[in-house]
Amino acid sequence: MNQLCLVRYYEPAHGVCVGVQIGATVHDVTATVGSVGAWLRRSAGRVDAAIDELRVAVSSSHRSRLAETLERTPAADRPHWLPPVDDQEVWAAGVTYARSRVARQEEAIDGGDVYARVYAAARPELFYKARGAWVVGPHDQVGIRRDATWNVPEPELALVINPALEIVGFTIGNDMSSRDIEGENPLYLPQAKLYTRSCALGPAIVLAPLRTAWPQTAIALHIRRGGETVFSGESHTEKIQRRPDELVEYLGRALAFPDGAVLLTGTGIVPPDSFTLAAGDEVQIEIAAVGALHNVVTVVGA
Repeated sequence: MNQLCLVRYYEPAHGVCVGVQIGATVHDVTATVGSVGAWLRRSAGRVDAAIDELRVAVSSSHRSRLAETLERTPAADRPHWLPPVDDQEVWAAGVTYARSRVARQEEAIDGGDVYARVYAAARPELFYKARGAWVVGPHDQVGIRRDATWNVPEPELALVINPALEIVGFTIGNDMSSRDIEGENPLYLPQAKLYTRSCALGPAIVLAPLRTAWPQTAIALHIRRGGETVFSGESHTEKIQRRPDELVEYLGRALAFPDGAVLLTGTGIVPPDSFTLAAGDEVQIEIAAVGALHNVVTVVGA
């Protein structure tokens, strides 16, 4: 991965750090950048210039480390990745792939006509997913609801947006979902989608301004249980039915994001109806243009 990427990570001696990853090396630019939110605010109306400023910050950085040294389970006594967001809200778009439309119709008790209609409608389905503080990063735990019986990960390309609604880049997202709750009634969508540890992002924001075209990249999902692969699936961004600028324009029509935002863009990979996640499962999402997001499943709720 030789792109310029914005990252967050933890160092026992320095706390939360902001870094720029180039290739296999992460350069600490905390002193000049401050935070992801601060950089997104400075990028409004001048994305290319803000990216060039990150290159300058790298040249004056006095600390760096290999990215592979951050690939570990989070703990206070060792370096590790953090999710690449701080104060940003995370929103999500639904039914943007034909596969997702079919899956939502199949899970719905009433036949799911609403999902067929929204797939072809002018207005996309958009819903709130998480506050920045709720997001988990690489190698952290993602949650499944204790009161749900049918739980799946949803691997998605995640757009990163500045306060001017400009797409500055993208990362990997996992929109965890309780399909039985969602299928029982469309009004239960917030309960199916928004709960503790229901959103993972990372490891890096690939800085690549986008507008009408998607990055042409493969998306893959692998789920392992007890060391055995129990599900694998693949899709591609070329199968997304809507344009990136279209989704962002609708998101920002009546909302302001002073610290920027993240928009999950839907999933084209859905495990079979007979599959549900279990505690201890390992979820790996790969997007060729970004890298890999690894998480382990835990049960949440009383």
